[in-house]
Amino acid sequence: MRYGLLIVPDLCIGCRACQVACKSWNGLPAEKTSNRGTHENPLDLTGYTYNRVRFIEKVIPKGEVQWLFVSQRCRHCGEPACVAVCPVGAMQKEESTGIVFYDKKTCIGCQACNQACPFKIPRYDKEGKVSKCHMCIDRVKAGLVPACAKTCPTGAIRFGKREELLNWAKEEGYKVIHGEKELGGLGVMFALSHEPKYYELVERPVVREDLIALGQILRVLVAKKVPITKSIIKRLFA
Repeated sequence: MRYGLLIVPDLCIGCRACQVACKSWNGLPAEKTSNRGTHENPLDLTGYTYNRVRFIEKVIPKGEVQWLFVSQRCRHCGEPACVAVCPVGAMQKEESTGIVFYDKKTCIGCQACNQACPFKIPRYDKEGKVSKCHMCIDRVKAGLVPACAKTCPTGAIRFGKREELLNWAKEEGYKVIHGEKELGGLGVMFALSHEPKYYELVERPVVREDLIALGQILRVLVAKKVPITKSIIKRLFA
């Protein structure tokens, strides 16, 4: 039974309680940042920030400013490119839930997963090991709701069975559901009032046609004990 998160930007108030809850549950440290003229903090995902709320300004008729608050995190693809390309099996998809997670102990830090990801989500900690949202798989397996969804005060982040989330969004009148069919269906979907481009989401995420071949090449190199350097990854994904 596949689970998922449904994010409704129209309901988000930008409180960022989800960011705090994520860090708290996962024991992630705070990071020193600086003001660069935006309310976004931090300015990007990192090896210690799995989820962040983007602040997007839109000028609407009459010159008024509209704020859009849009979560940035792993989308838990139905057909995850990161899993297909990882040469050591550090990236995995849990079949019973559909959650894409990782094993830091297995990760060799080659960063192929970031290059393969159509959303460029995976990040790396100070040891060079992969880090990203894992949809609180430990909580889900224990019958609990992910920390972000549990904390959200407005229902902008909803957790549940993926099909039930889709049905709810359609019943509520959302005609655009980003992630319903893309890449085998995404585990993290957005119920939108406008087209994805309006929210600065990747409109048509695609993966490379040679992705499987690249994964096989990397696995052969690992088997031959050839160090997978960043220069090798750069050349393969050029």
